[in-house]
Amino acid sequence: MADEETAVPGADHPRARAAAALRRLGHAMMGHEMDDELLEDVARAADRVASDLESQPPRARDLLELKRRMFDVEVADGQAVVHFDECFVSGPWNPMGIAVEVHREGDEAVAEVTLGPAFEGAPGRSHGGIVAAIFDDVLGYLGTLLHQPGFTGELTVRYLAATPIGQPLVFRGRVLRAEGRKLWTTAEATADGEVVATAEALFIKIEPFRLRS
Repeated sequence: MADEETAVPGADHPRARAAAALRRLGHAMMGHEMDDELLEDVARAADRVASDLESQPPRARDLLELKRRMFDVEVADGQAVVHFDECFVSGPWNPMGIAVEVHREGDEAVAEVTLGPAFEGAPGRSHGGIVAAIFDDVLGYLGTLLHQPGFTGELTVRYLAATPIGQPLVFRGRVLRAEGRKLWTTAEATADGEVVATAEALFIKIEPFRLRS
């Protein structure tokens, strides 16, 4: 069997399946009532598995391969955009993440996601920090479409309405303009066609070789 650094990432990878199961567990705990006995069972099982995982060797990632996957491959219209597998927002291997899926539509990066109960702020509403994190990630994908890595220099989010939990959301981002090392971007989030939040972000371009360290 190929190891996880050479295998093609996807929902069928064992690490992705394990992470998805743990995300499901978190949302189940937040979204359902349960008695103390069941909670104790969950705690014992989780502690046992965590101990097994902690006994394994530390992970190491091939940053050159990561750079190649993200910035050296052309993303066709309608195709999913590759990002860090471990990313909190869109990484399928992150058990504490949001598991956002992003694809290309023309020159735009588009994410579709339904947020679960674990991401609540006020009851029935997403935490504002989760919305901001998704904006930051989706706009960061524009660098992949341009084959240009960069870091967020500034992010401004405007919350226009409650961002609902348990309802499909669409985040859509695009480039406004570029000047030297600066890349200005904008995005909006919609729920059932209503704009619930907007964002503007400034990214600072870096040379690809800086991803090696």
